[in-house]
Amino acid sequence: MTDPTSGSLRVDGAILHYEVRGQGPLLLLIPGGTGGAASFDGIADDMAAEYTVATYDPRGMSRSTLDDPDAEQQVAKHADDAFRMLELLSPDEPARVFGASSGAITALHLLAAHPERIARVVVHEPPVVEVLPDAAEHRALIARVEVTFRTQGLMPAMAVFAAGLKKDGDTTEPQAETKLPPQAAARAEQTMANLPFFVGRIIPTFMSYAPDTRRLEALSERLVLVGGQESRGELPYRSAAVLAERLGTELRHFPGGHIGLTTHPAEFGELLRKAFHTPN
Repeated sequence: MTDPTSGSLRVDGAILHYEVRGQGPLLLLIPGGTGGAASFDGIADDMAAEYTVATYDPRGMSRSTLDDPDAEQQVAKHADDAFRMLELLSPDEPARVFGASSGAITALHLLAAHPERIARVVVHEPPVVEVLPDAAEHRALIARVEVTFRTQGLMPAMAVFAAGLKKDGDTTEPQAETKLPPQAAARAEQTMANLPFFVGRIIPTFMSYAPDTRRLEALSERLVLVGGQESRGELPYRSAAVLAERLGTELRHFPGGHIGLTTHPAEFGELLRKAFHTPN
């Protein structure tokens, strides 16, 4: 693996840690969940053969520190962070952007707010549950997660959250996860360290976010929506599928489930590369 060049960027209320590798047009990778820049280690080197690949830790995650650790998190603020990264690393030409999960929500807002800075955006399973016909049910889920986190702690809240993401009618216990690549397994400690911030600050705000579908429809030629081949029926997949239908665009499929980027990095990276080249 090529050692990236690291840097820090002061933004409103935070200092972002970022990493850059390769050369060519800018490709900004926005992580989701508890992931930081390291969550893209499985694809970043390969993508760097064609692009200047920038990855970063979102504010409050890993090495990106908040001025106020208790500050409420906002999708618009996270999207502005991504915009600042584009301004820093690609000031003169539009960039390509990929976002996963909550990072995909950030990418959607970034496209809506700054389309002039974007050549193409690929988003993988953004859990924009407000587009679903049963959105009220999922608002209740988010409220249960918040209450459980506050009254019972982290792991009970995660159990409530995980149950709410399952396929409709799926009452089975979670199966053993696909064996993770060594790099991904090594990140487990950092993932756990980020979990309280994710549950307490990211889930409530990001999963309450309603995308501007009219604005995105007007920009749909620059937007590629993706779902996991193995996650049909799960909440983030359903959100992506309904959003694609609303925007009148195709939902493409990448290998694996919601964390296909981690479990199938080579195949995922190859399809991502193609998504930036092929028209909608």
